[in-house]
Amino acid sequence: MSIPSIFFSSREERDRVFYDEQGAASSIAWRITSLLPDPLVQPIAVVCIGTDRSTGDSLGPLVGTMLKEKPLARFHVYGTLEEPIHAVNLEEKVGAIQLIHRDPFIIAVDACLGRLKSVGAITVSKGPVRPGAGVNKQLPPVGDAHITGVVNVSGFMEFFVLQNTRLHLVMNMAKTIANGIYEAERHIIRKERAAQPILKDRHSLW
Repeated sequence: MSIPSIFFSSREERDRVFYDEQGAASSIAWRITSLLPDPLVQPIAVVCIGTDRSTGDSLGPLVGTMLKEKPLARFHVYGTLEEPIHAVNLEEKVGAIQLIHRDPFIIAVDACLGRLKSVGAITVSKGPVRPGAGVNKQLPPVGDAHITGVVNVSGFMEFFVLQNTRLHLVMNMAKTIANGIYEAERHIIRKERAAQPILKDRHSLW
């Protein structure tokens, strides 16, 4: 659970998309691709943070589980309902990911709490998430970019609020985020394939 969205900048508020907006997944995909390095030479690790023991905080693991069911080729997914990445194992898991992949570009996915009017909003932005900040836990920041979803209202008894978040909302937000990440990867692959003939033509001239 990341820092409450009430502390986000006004720019990030403008960049939000609500999960049930028309074309929400495509908007998320566009934002993801705009944040990736160009040319993209780093491996991409999608680190989905949260726990299946709390409805509100299950957004990340749900996204990870849904992504594992998709035929991803360029993105490496960590954190699922079966193998969640949470407060207890976060540092260990992130360290292992950095050993598996050389200099990975990490996209962190996490739930957060915010204002009532922001519930259902998804933000894709540059920089790390700060897991646990929403419930006063001290954990290291994670990610070169992040995707956060506002699952409920902040400000009072956060643990209770997370436990009483509607699963229907979290499931639908997770679907939108997972579809957006998958669409972003498809875009990257199409772009790389389109560039291949140009590279071959250049090599033929040498």
